[in-house]
Amino acid sequence: MTQSPPTAFDIADMTWPPPPYRPPVPPVTAADGVRRFDGITYATTPGYRPRLLDVQVPAGEGPFPAVVWIHGGGWLDGDRRYPPPTVPAALLHGAVLTAGLALVSVDYRHSLEAPFPAQLHDVKAAIRYVRAFAGDLGIDPDRIGVWGESAGGHLAALAGLVGPADGTDGVALEGTQGVGSGETGVLAVVDWYGVSDLVALASHPMPPMPPMPSGVEFPDPYEALLGASAAERPDLARAASPVTYTEGSTPPPPFLLVHGTRDGLVPYSQSEALAGALEGAGGEVTLRPVDGADHIFLGSPDIASIVEESVAFLARHLGVGA
Repeated sequence: MTQSPPTAFDIADMTWPPPPYRPPVPPVTAADGVRRFDGITYATTPGYRPRLLDVQVPAGEGPFPAVVWIHGGGWLDGDRRYPPPTVPAALLHGAVLTAGLALVSVDYRHSLEAPFPAQLHDVKAAIRYVRAFAGDLGIDPDRIGVWGESAGGHLAALAGLVGPADGTDGVALEGTQGVGSGETGVLAVVDWYGVSDLVALASHPMPPMPPMPSGVEFPDPYEALLGASAAERPDLARAASPVTYTEGSTPPPPFLLVHGTRDGLVPYSQSEALAGALEGAGGEVTLRPVDGADHIFLGSPDIASIVEESVAFLARHLGVGA
């Protein structure tokens, strides 16, 4: 069947180049009243896949405070739809919505698509997008927090600490992706076992990587993120380290750091270092060790309580019930 060519009206509505983002799609309302906006394009770049986000909004009258969830995966992998395998999506998503918070789950460019700071540019673009379309989404643009795990925890920490004036050695960190300008500050940060100091971590031996197909090597996640080793690019390693930005002109937002004490991939000392730097800058920070747990809280018998504490922290600092 031959498709009809665009009408004059259609052609008149077209723009070139295509817009760098798309307005929110109509939501789907579930039986429990939760509204879902799935697969919204918040940023595009020629030659890359579109960056997408999903929004879930609690039932009831808004606008609601929002939590931006940033997935992990060593900056090499991961998907906005799936928390780590130790944390069921139903548990995490349900806890956020039950607390009266909207949940914004974002994708970002992986490190072999584009090195740092592309990942932070994308997170910042997602926050700008949520603020720009807050009215359509039912979100309060003045009450936004970030929450991430592993690589996403690292990006959440950077999102909470990096402002428009920040940047080292000519590395621009705010970015102009998607909605090209606007406020990207947040009120609270939850960082699960994220990297805080890439320079210090350079000497930490990597654990054995998972088996790969014959002839394929698993990339070093830190070298893939920087496009070089930390020794070759110490300037970029510092620029990618949250501890670099703890002391600024304004106090940092409140932080909750949760980390397994036996994490073999990202040492517990990384969260200790960030906690110390935040405290030294006069920030409010809670460091919560998960005794005996490895990365992604493997070995912890009570994941639900970790989720509960994290959601309660965000709800408190985003003014739920205030």
